[in-house]
Amino acid sequence: MFQRPRAGVASLTQQAVAWLRPVAGAVLLLMGGSMAATTANAASATEAVATERAGDPAAQPGRALPRLSTVQVTAKGYAASALDTPAAVQVIERDRLDAAGMSLGDALRGEPGLAVASDGAQGANPVLRGLKKEGVVLLVDGMRLNSAQPAGAVASFMSLALAERVELVKGASSVLYGTGALGGAVNVLLPQARFEPGLKLQTALGWESASKGLRGTGVLNLSEGDFALMLGAASQRLDDYKSPEGTVARTGYDAQSLIGQLRWRPDAAQQLRLSLQQHVDEDVWYPGSTRSLPNAALGTSTVHSPEQRRNLVELGYSRRGGRDAPNLDVRLWRQSVQRQIWSYANQLKREIAQTTVSFDTTGVDLKADWLLHPEHLVSAGVNLWRMEASPERYIASPTPLSALLRNDPFADARIRAAGLFVQDDMRFGALGVLAGLRWDRVVGEAASMSNGAVTNGLDRSDSALSGSVGVSWEVTSLLRPYANLARGFRAGEMRERYEASPRGDGYHYLGNPQIEPETSLQLELGVKGADAVWDYSAALHQQRISHYITGQATGATVGGLPVKATVNLGSVVIRGLEAQARRQFGVGQWADVKLSVLRGTNRDLDEPLFQMPADELSLGWGAAVTPAWAVDSRLRLVRRQDRVATVFSRGTEDATAGFATADVGATWRYARDHSLRMAVKNLADKAYHEHLTEGVSGQEIQAPGRSLSLAWRGAF
Repeated sequence: MFQRPRAGVASLTQQAVAWLRPVAGAVLLLMGGSMAATTANAASATEAVATERAGDPAAQPGRALPRLSTVQVTAKGYAASALDTPAAVQVIERDRLDAAGMSLGDALRGEPGLAVASDGAQGANPVLRGLKKEGVVLLVDGMRLNSAQPAGAVASFMSLALAERVELVKGASSVLYGTGALGGAVNVLLPQARFEPGLKLQTALGWESASKGLRGTGVLNLSEGDFALMLGAASQRLDDYKSPEGTVARTGYDAQSLIGQLRWRPDAAQQLRLSLQQHVDEDVWYPGSTRSLPNAALGTSTVHSPEQRRNLVELGYSRRGGRDAPNLDVRLWRQSVQRQIWSYANQLKREIAQTTVSFDTTGVDLKADWLLHPEHLVSAGVNLWRMEASPERYIASPTPLSALLRNDPFADARIRAAGLFVQDDMRFGALGVLAGLRWDRVVGEAASMSNGAVTNGLDRSDSALSGSVGVSWEVTSLLRPYANLARGFRAGEMRERYEASPRGDGYHYLGNPQIEPETSLQLELGVKGADAVWDYSAALHQQRISHYITGQATGATVGGLPVKATVNLGSVVIRGLEAQARRQFGVGQWADVKLSVLRGTNRDLDEPLFQMPADELSLGWGAAVTPAWAVDSRLRLVRRQDRVATVFSRGTEDATAGFATADVGATWRYARDHSLRMAVKNLADKAYHEHLTEGVSGQEIQAPGRSLSLAWRGAF
């Protein structure tokens, strides 16, 4: 952990000491099991800072630990305090994931600067500062989740039920994560094998009434001598959920996850690890994809996935370097995302399209960090990955009544990426500077597209330099202004380059193998602070994206289907304000407020940018009413979103009404390691849908209505 004593700086609390010591120990012992190798003298630095700062008034018994001091590994690439990071970051802990529900979207909804986009109940893709799945890098334990996604949620492959925490970096983050990280990065951290003697078991059960959803998880950790083994499993089953207007058809699905990790430490400084992950979803439907067939008399079609799965294997090595050598983390990983994407004609009661594809990625990551000087922590890394896919598609042609004929959108496609980065974390008294530079090269290749009709002009190579400079000034513990200037980069992904065929959502897509990469320039001005009573953060940001990549309806038709073509817009600008504050009232009582305001402009057409999240305000309150019981509530106020694209969308984006929802809950901690939570979501049974819910304008599916949830968690 990179923290140094600084004269004149308010001290940490004794509670922070107690909380940070096991975190630092786990990070050092597990040596890079999440994002990267930790710093050489992490534990000693933590204890030194803690000892010097023990006199802080916040150390008084009964005071709450400031949440913003949470250790974050995604923002800098190694463990560091969120307060010392000159960027907007977010950490969602296990208790928040338990309270949120069944998906990542549930956990992110209402958080500042975040939104969710979905075409069904499963998953829900995170949207960071108005940028969707192609503009956000998703990671599991620091490994990139690569997959082209014509339907459904990339986030659904993340084994969220087993996650210990989710970390987010908001805003351009290309220095650490390369192509695609214009909106930021989302890192889901799963359990790691721990060198804790004996056998330990953590279990959880959950139920929700709206979907009659059941979920169960279990994580086992066994350690003896220099070996540690972790095994985990999760399962959930959801029926079609109920909205205030009735049951929403085709929103149920089943999901199972398995994870495992074996660690061996040949000595106190080195570790080897083998990690395995598998996630499977079954019978997933995307009702937001329902569209009329070319001949309206034949009814509509809906995309669904009979089965989809993600398999990952990782081999890793880490070394703690000490004071005279860098910490090192090396990993080789192989990931396969297998999908069945079928289109069902609802009136004809038959499949009219069937696609089977596997997106296979091989990656190598090498990261090192070294405390060269008490005021300079230098880190560097190399990231290499290669994704391959060759979808096999059968489509009813020439009409939905015809037999299924082979019509592959592309064949033998590959995207290869190589990146090199260096970063320096500097401290000059109360002034902190974080500067980084990265070089990326992304190559796209394919044997053919348009069912073999096009074989030339399919290869393209792009190189780019990304950089960032962040400055923070610790005036007091409660006043830390910062500024961040970053340049981001995103090359076209596989679907944008090579998709050239009808798709189940009713459009004929035309890919563009020569699509130019996006580049962005982001300026962020913010302030953070925390003491025993308050913790808060606020940020103003503007990002200008050149050669913005998007799918645009052209007005043309192919085979009776409207055409969407992959195009570059000249420039778009996204501006926003996000803020959150939490106030402690005495012992065990708190209130918080969260705010998100976002504006996007399509400069080419001088109109609002397509599908931008609505403004919203969230108010929360909680209290420990007895030593065993705590209650909480949250009110979410979402403003009407009528800033819609009309020219670009050709009238397919409609305004969305504002709404308000309230949730209440109570947690009973009846033993030290056992708790039971009861909650009611959407207390007033409000009928609404998010603005980013996919579907025909005016026919988007409604969100779940009033729902009772129960969640139990225990450790043995």
